[in-house]
Amino acid sequence: MARKYDKRQPVGLIAGSGRLPFLVAQGVKKLGRPLIVVGLAGNASPRLKDMADEFVWAGITRPGKWISSLRRHGVHETVMIGGVKKKHIYSPLRVLRYIPDLRAVRIWYFRLRKDKRDNAVLLAVADELRSEGIELVSSVKYCTEHLADEGLLTATPVPRAAEADVEFGWRIARASADLDIGQSIAVKERDIIAVEAMEGTDAMVRRAGRVCRVGGWTMVKVARPKQDMRFDVPTVGPSTIRNLKDAKCICLVVEAGRTLIVDKPATLELADSLKIAVVGRRAEDAPEAGLSD
Repeated sequence: MARKYDKRQPVGLIAGSGRLPFLVAQGVKKLGRPLIVVGLAGNASPRLKDMADEFVWAGITRPGKWISSLRRHGVHETVMIGGVKKKHIYSPLRVLRYIPDLRAVRIWYFRLRKDKRDNAVLLAVADELRSEGIELVSSVKYCTEHLADEGLLTATPVPRAAEADVEFGWRIARASADLDIGQSIAVKERDIIAVEAMEGTDAMVRRAGRVCRVGGWTMVKVARPKQDMRFDVPTVGPSTIRNLKDAKCICLVVEAGRTLIVDKPATLELADSLKIAVVGRRAEDAPEAGLSD
């Protein structure tokens, strides 16, 4: 059963890099609830201090400090959102480099003996938080207004040349996500130009632009079938739109209800100014983004 929270109780925010932590912070402050921010050192923006009632820096491998900081201020629910620098996380000396605390050691060597993939690590962190009375809630709980809607989201219509690619690309992107291969694909004239891997969406977009120099292609971005919205939310924003324009993309399809559009009105306005159509499409078998605790 979901825990019921007093609106006067503080909300925690474990913040990585990028704009998303700011959207969550704005949503919390709109509700008038105190905001306690744990900024992940080397990732979070110092400007979050201006929005927080309390702010503390903590290393990415020091969950003990996250927990002690949140508990000290009476936090019972927290959001974890924002980017981390994966090139450092996947370095050979990643554990020693970040000097892990005892909780990190326990998570890494005891909870994750057989599976050290990203999702397993995040689930273990959520369990560790819960063991101390702190629930990790959906990343979009406090910024639902930035979720993609269903249908054409721009004044710019889908070009006729892209209509078949929208349909074809949607099926392929869903299949790719089902197999946990990648969540974004680039397609032109029903040919797959690129599939997103660990490099991320922006790098895939640039690669698609190099492969398809004539342009006129479509990008489709979807959520995984069992996407855990506490950890990893499909996201597009102004930089995505600019990169798509540079790579000569003409249409972007995102999964409605499960994709965050950073600063949604401004991003869609930018897409219109660059003549890129943006479409939200809902997966028939996918649940709405979970907002419960």
